Amino acid sequence: MKQALLIIDMLNDFVLEQGALEVPRTRAILSAVKQKLWEFRSRKQPVLYICDAHEPDDKEFERMGWPPHALAGTPGARVVDDLAPEVGEPVVFKQTYSGFFQTDLEMLLQKLEVQELVLVGCVTNICVLYTAADAVMRGYRVQVPVSCVADIIRADGEFALAQMKGILGVRLEK
Repeated sequence: MKQALLIIDMLNDFVLEQGALEVPRTRAILSAVKQKLWEFRSRKQPVLYICDAHEPDDKEFERMGWPPHALAGTPGARVVDDLAPEVGEPVVFKQTYSGFFQTDLEMLLQKLEVQELVLVGCVTNICVLYTAADAVMRGYRVQVPVSCVADIIRADGEFALAQMKGILGVRLEK
C-alpha cells in the first residue's frame, strides 16, 4: 500500500518563538517530524506539505479571534527551515482547516496512486483532525504518529486523537 507523508502547518508563524500564532509544542515535535520526513525521503515515498496561506482579511481571524497569521507570500507562511520542501515535493496551500477543502490535494494523491496517509504537524484538534476526517471520508487509510502532532491545549489534542481513533478509524502510532 503506497503511503504519503502530509506535513501540516509546520510554518514559521506556528513554530518559531514570537510567531504570529505560536504553538509552542510544535518545537517539541520538530525532531520527531524531521525523523519521519527522513524516513519517507529515504524510502522515496511521497512527501506533501499542507500549508495555511491566508489573505489579510480572512474571516477566520475575526471568527476565531486569532491574529492574522500565515499570510500568503510572507515569511510567516513558509515551512520552517528544518523541514523545508525539497525540489519536487508538492506544497498545497489551504485557507481553512482541511488540506482537502478547495485544494488540489486529492488530485495530487490520485496522481501519485497513494492509498494511505501519514499525518504530522499542527494543530492536532484543528488542521490535523479535519484533514484526517476528509481523508477518511474520501477512502484513504490514515495514520497519525502521536509524537509528531502538536496541540495548543492538551485536553483538546487528546479529544481529537480519541475522535480520530474511535470514530474515524485512524491508526495512532507512538
